Amino acid sequence: MARVKLDAVDMKILANLQDDGRMTNVDLAERVGITAPPCLRRVRALEESGFIRGYHADLNQEALGFGITVFALVSLRSQADADLQTFEKQVAGWPLVRECFMLNGEIDFILKIVARDLAEFQRFLTSDLTPSANVESVKTSLTIRSSKRVPGVPLPPPQK
Repeated sequence: MARVKLDAVDMKILANLQDDGRMTNVDLAERVGITAPPCLRRVRALEESGFIRGYHADLNQEALGFGITVFALVSLRSQADADLQTFEKQVAGWPLVRECFMLNGEIDFILKIVARDLAEFQRFLTSDLTPSANVESVKTSLTIRSSKRVPGVPLPPPQK
């Protein structure tokens, strides 16, 4: 049975893994002050409970040739639940869209889009996004630079 209540050791585990998801279980156990076997059991329980959703490499999009990041504000004609879900399913199939948030207010969704160049973004915009069923309007903003990129949630810093 998965554990639900988090204690101080669980929080230390989460903070350390969020900071460095590649550390070994032995290193993690040492950092949080327990032995390796119970540390591994706790990590598995945190995974099974949904507190840890996965482990990912933080890739450098510019080094990989994705030099453009655009935020698109999307308004739909209908906000009926079925229409919202249809749009979200469509977004899930677009590889250039890296994040999608449903919003409260005048705008229905904000999409974070990465592309190799403006031409690739324009093709996506004119071929996929704006002609989509139920899309009423799209407003885009091309980013100039990113001054902060921190994944995860603001947990207390891990103890080393």
